[in-house]
Amino acid sequence: MVLMMSDDSFIREVNEEIRREQAQALWDRFGPALLVLAILVVLGTAAVVGYRYWDESRANRSGDAFSQALKLANDGKSDEALAALDSLEKDGYGAYPLLARMRAATVKADKGDVDAAVKDFDDVAADTAIPSGIRDMARLRAALLLVDHGSFADVSSRVEALTADTNTLRHTAREALGLAAWKEGKSQDALKLFDQIASDDGAPRNARQRATLMSELIRGSGSAS
Repeated sequence: MVLMMSDDSFIREVNEEIRREQAQALWDRFGPALLVLAILVVLGTAAVVGYRYWDESRANRSGDAFSQALKLANDGKSDEALAALDSLEKDGYGAYPLLARMRAATVKADKGDVDAAVKDFDDVAADTAIPSGIRDMARLRAALLLVDHGSFADVSSRVEALTADTNTLRHTAREALGLAAWKEGKSQDALKLFDQIASDDGAPRNARQRATLMSELIRGSGSAS
């Protein structure tokens, strides 16, 4: 029995020695690489955390600057708001430079500089680096200004393509085009556009109500007969 226990003890010692030698061999072979990998993982994690902090900090600063510019505009301080928006357009981060461009155009329109506002919206619409949805919105904003300050051709050149049945902006585009047509005495064209809005189940209720009123007004005037 003593001999068997001694044999078992000897075998365990031999196995442990073999495992130590194998572990040492593995470390000698792969240890430095594993150490480098661990260091890279730590550095990579630190870099990601640092970038996120930097990214969030820049976004927060731009967001605060944009909010301040909006407050200036809402307080009627147009020139100061435009200066703040111009600075944000140049030095802002993320989507804020584009938001600044769009808001600056609105501020210019509110202070009566419609030509400059239309130009700014047209510039956004022509910028192929901007997402198409934002460009379409800029076209529509320019067209809405031109309903009162331009011609039917001016409005049409910007929103005709937006009146397609598949376009999400079709209701407002048709309304702008219809008003421009009615303004120039193109009553039949205007009536067609307002009827399209009124019969479109996808149109907002207030837009359908306005279109129905305009259709009734045009028919009642007899100008579309």
